[in-house]
Amino acid sequence: MKQFILTTIIPCLLAITSTAQTTTPTAEDVKNEFVRSWEAYRTYAWGHDVLQPLTKTSSDWYKESLHISPIDAYSTMRVMHLDKYAKEVEQYIRDSVSFDKDIYVKTFEVNIRVLGGLLCMYQFTRDPRVLRQTKDFGDRLLKAFKSPTGIPYYWVNLKTGAVKGSKVNTAEAGSYLFEMGILSYYTKDPKYYQAAKKANLYLWNKRSTIDLVGEEINNETGEWINRNSFIGAGVDSYYEYILKTWLLFKDPDLKPIWDRSIIAINRYMPDHTATGIWYGRVNMDTGERTATTVTLYDAFWAGLLCLAGDTARAAVFQDAWNGLWHKYGLEPMEYDYRKGLPFNPVYDLNPEIIESAWYLHYFTGQSKYLAMGQQYYQDMIKYCKTDIAFSSIADVRTKKQNNELPTFFFAETMKYYYLLFGGNDAINPDNYVFNTEAHPFRKSGFHPMEVKKRLGIQ
Repeated sequence: MKQFILTTIIPCLLAITSTAQTTTPTAEDVKNEFVRSWEAYRTYAWGHDVLQPLTKTSSDWYKESLHISPIDAYSTMRVMHLDKYAKEVEQYIRDSVSFDKDIYVKTFEVNIRVLGGLLCMYQFTRDPRVLRQTKDFGDRLLKAFKSPTGIPYYWVNLKTGAVKGSKVNTAEAGSYLFEMGILSYYTKDPKYYQAAKKANLYLWNKRSTIDLVGEEINNETGEWINRNSFIGAGVDSYYEYILKTWLLFKDPDLKPIWDRSIIAINRYMPDHTATGIWYGRVNMDTGERTATTVTLYDAFWAGLLCLAGDTARAAVFQDAWNGLWHKYGLEPMEYDYRKGLPFNPVYDLNPEIIESAWYLHYFTGQSKYLAMGQQYYQDMIKYCKTDIAFSSIADVRTKKQNNELPTFFFAETMKYYYLLFGGNDAINPDNYVFNTEAHPFRKSGFHPMEVKKRLGIQ
C-alpha cells in the first residue's frame, strides 16, 4: 500500500513543482514582491540608504543617510497604486528629512536619484512643502557647477558648497538637463536648466571632428582625459538626456546634437559578431576600435533607440543582450563580447535589459519581448530572491549572492517589470518621459509656452 501511495503521489508533486516553476509571472506578482522587499527595508533599514538583505542590516552611502531608498522607491509606489506606502514616504520627507548635511556627495548620483525622486514626488502631490525640499536640494547641487567650464565637479558638500573632483566622465558631466529643467519649470527659475545646458553645450563643443565625445574630461581645463567613445556606463545618460530632454521640452538646440550624435554612433560603434551586433569602444577622433568590452548598462540603448523611432536597430541590439542573459541566466557587469568572457561577473539587479524589453514591447507589440521579460523575472526569482527581499549576485557563474539591494531595484527594476507585465497601461512612453532612474514625468504637465519662459529657451 505504501508503494502505491508513493508512486501515485510523487509524480503529482513533481507535476505541481514543475507547474509552479513555469507559472507565467504577472504584474501582481511583481507588486507583491515589491511590497515584500519594501517591508524588509522598513523593518531592517528605515532611515538609512540601503538594505543589506542577507544580514538583515543597513548601510549608508555617506557618513549620514540621504534616505535614498525611500526617495527612489516613491515613484514606483505611485505607479503600483501603493498609496499607503507612498504617503508614509511623503510625510517622512516633509517632516523628518534635512539636506543640510556636512557631507560630500556624488553630484551625478544624487541628481538622478534624490533630485529626480523629489521632483517626481512633487509632480504627484503638488505639495509646496515637497517643492521647498526639492528646491533646497537643487540649490545645494547647483554649487557643483561653478567650474571654469560649467561642467559640475564630481563631489559637492551639501552644507558648505565646497567642491572637489575635477576629473569626471561624460555621463557625470552632462546628465542634468532633465532634472534641472523640471526644477526650473516648477520653480519658474531658469538658472537650473541654464547651468545644466551650459555643461552639455561645452561637451558638445569639445566633440571630435567625427561628432563623437570621449569618456573623461577635466572640468577645469576642458581637456579630454580619456578619448574612448562608447554608449555604456560612463557616457550612457549623456546621450539619453539629450534625446529625452528634447522629447519633454522641445529645446531646439538639443535635437541637432542628438541627430549628429546618432549618425556618428551608428557609423563607428557597431561591431558585427557571431553572437550579434555589439556597440564597442572606439577612438573619438578616428572611430577605430579600441576595445570589445561592454557593460550591462549598455542594454538601455535598445529602449533609447525605440524613443528615437529606430525599432529595427533596437530589436537587433536587444537580441544580442538577450543571448548574453541566456548564456548565464543573468548578466555580468562587464563582458568581452569577442572573447565571450565576463571580466566583472557581478549582477546588481540591473534594470536596463528589462527597460528595453518594455519599450520594444510597447512600440512593436511583439509578444517575444514580453516573453523575454518573463524569463528575466523568473531567473531573478530563482537566483536573487532571499527570505526577506532580493540580493545582487557576486558572480553570475556561481550565482553567489552579494548582500546588497541597490536603490534602483525599487526605482527601476521592479517598475519596468510591472509595466511590461501590464500593471499600469496609463504610464507609457507616449504619455510620460522617464529620467534615467525611471522616475516618470507626464508630458502634458509641461506646457510649451511656459517651458520656454521658465527654462529660458530661446
